[in-house]
Amino acid sequence: MSQPLWQPSPDRVSAARLTVFLHKVNRRHGLDLADMSGLWAWSVAEPAAFWSDVWDWCGMIGHKGPGPVVDDPARLPGARWFPGARLNFAQNLLRRHDDGDAIVFWGEDKVKRRLSHGQLHRLVARLAGAMRAMGLKAGDRVAGFMPNMPETVAAMLAAASLGAVWSSASPDFGVQGVLDRFGQIAPRLLISVDGYWYNGKAHAVTDKLTAIADALSSVERVVVVPYLAEEPDIAAVPKAVRLDGFLEGQAGEHLPFTPLPFEHPLYIMFSSGTTGVPKCIVHSAGGTLLQHLKEHHLHCDIKRDDRVFYFTTCGWMMWNWLVSALASEATLLLYDGSPGLRDGAILFDYAEAEAMTFLGTSAKWIDAIAKAGLRPKASHALSALRTIASTGSVLSPEGFDYVYDAVKSDVCLSSISGGTDIVSCFMLGNPTGAVWRGEIQCRGLGMAVEVFDEAGRPLRGQKGELVCRNAFPSVPLGFWNDADGAKFKAAYFERFPGVWTHGDWVELTPHDGIIVYGRSDATLNPGGVRIGTAEIYRQVETIDAVAEALVIGQDWRGDVRVVLFVRLKDGQTLTEALAERIRDRIRANTTPRHVPARILAVADIPRTRSGKIVELAVRDVVHGRPVRNQEALANPEALDQFAHRPELEA
Repeated sequence: MSQPLWQPSPDRVSAARLTVFLHKVNRRHGLDLADMSGLWAWSVAEPAAFWSDVWDWCGMIGHKGPGPVVDDPARLPGARWFPGARLNFAQNLLRRHDDGDAIVFWGEDKVKRRLSHGQLHRLVARLAGAMRAMGLKAGDRVAGFMPNMPETVAAMLAAASLGAVWSSASPDFGVQGVLDRFGQIAPRLLISVDGYWYNGKAHAVTDKLTAIADALSSVERVVVVPYLAEEPDIAAVPKAVRLDGFLEGQAGEHLPFTPLPFEHPLYIMFSSGTTGVPKCIVHSAGGTLLQHLKEHHLHCDIKRDDRVFYFTTCGWMMWNWLVSALASEATLLLYDGSPGLRDGAILFDYAEAEAMTFLGTSAKWIDAIAKAGLRPKASHALSALRTIASTGSVLSPEGFDYVYDAVKSDVCLSSISGGTDIVSCFMLGNPTGAVWRGEIQCRGLGMAVEVFDEAGRPLRGQKGELVCRNAFPSVPLGFWNDADGAKFKAAYFERFPGVWTHGDWVELTPHDGIIVYGRSDATLNPGGVRIGTAEIYRQVETIDAVAEALVIGQDWRGDVRVVLFVRLKDGQTLTEALAERIRDRIRANTTPRHVPARILAVADIPRTRSGKIVELAVRDVVHGRPVRNQEALANPEALDQFAHRPELEA
């Protein structure tokens, strides 16, 4: 494609926070950087100067302290950032106390609420007071079994204000899935709701909560937040008290913030757990805050009073990313429940009603509304919307086309990618640059992202491993209960010592953008040629009869053959003619090696609770290997249809 899909206007470029930051960097350091590409190159060459400038420019509340910004940026892992600094994460997010909206909340179409910055500050103060009254201190763990609602944000901020460590799981998790996570970190306080809404139906969780509280011996108090009922029955839940009882006697007039080191732990987050018990990834307060401020201010152009939305649950890192927008003095637009209400239009109803400026979602959702034929451009007033962000899986080139054709033509479509591992992004948007079809716009500032071949040599214009060569502030502190760091180092630094290997199969383009072809551990290897799964999905999911697909490599007679599973739209049947259409489409637009040896219909595609399809779990089932932690899946029953298929034995 010779022309970009979108180019920002000169006025938009000049008004962008990135442009103002670039001018300040040039003046401060006597440089002549012209654009994002030049700024990125300088930021990875001079990381200490760059991250110090980000601290100042974004108005981090705290003290940098004496000494270096980073002791050794080439040491990965192990570099220490701002070793003399003191700050409090919650203080940075609670910088506003006025009557403007801090949080707007929609619980599907059942509940609508809003909190001002002042009201949020008072609720956090009351929660923090109650936590101090029960003896919580810095380093203690607080766990949330919560939906994406205001009390979840407030509880996290209350814990962070005194230096406690927050961890969360969404209430649709099963009991064992919660215990696999919280059981490893021994929380003293557990906060839960009585239930949640999904697709118009109420789902009570008090029975699950009873079993969880019984099993977690470390928990001293269970606080239940009313959601389905004003006064939920919690008599059977051990050590339980309703939220109003927990807050009794707390006036909310005083909220002290404990100053803590930059590397004080803030979050414990969990890997998907589809290949075993989830890894507990520990993230620092300073690293998380600095990274999110950089991404929000410079890559997403989030400003004071912007209205920021991301469709997420509290079991996905995008919740943590979203909440940090408070530090940019923006309004959080929270939604909990099904995005499919009103035939998929509910999120655009929300965008119109609340003048949403930033809409974050998943590539799968964009694909779903495209297949459903939604045209929000014609049905909704989206004049305030400046940015649409997509993550969770690869956004296809056709997904880019759909957004500009059917949603809004003048919008920065920021496909972003990173993960729970770094609670942030390696690749994301550029509000001052062009959007090219099928490409992530740029590498993250301060992130020395490269593409390596098998021998560790940098590539451009060819597919390879996504790596990061130098340290960055949101490198995890490590894994919980991994005292010598052996598991942590094995996870990210074994392939190329001293270099972060992320596990994505990608290509660096002539536009300095990135194309993601899938997870490198899920790449297909027919005849020894590595093929990214996204290359096949892109072709298959353009066929009208196909709702979605999953592809694996099956070990076969000393080689690997490509096997494609398709979930068809209602009323469709996988005939030989349809299978041949699929093969022809793949063959015509990729290579003969991409063409599946087998195409099989399935009723459902298994996925994690954050919506990612689980190719590795299906591959294990096909090969007769156990899937060790099915609690990590939203629909584990879907795995059954992949086992003992006669078509895979011939």
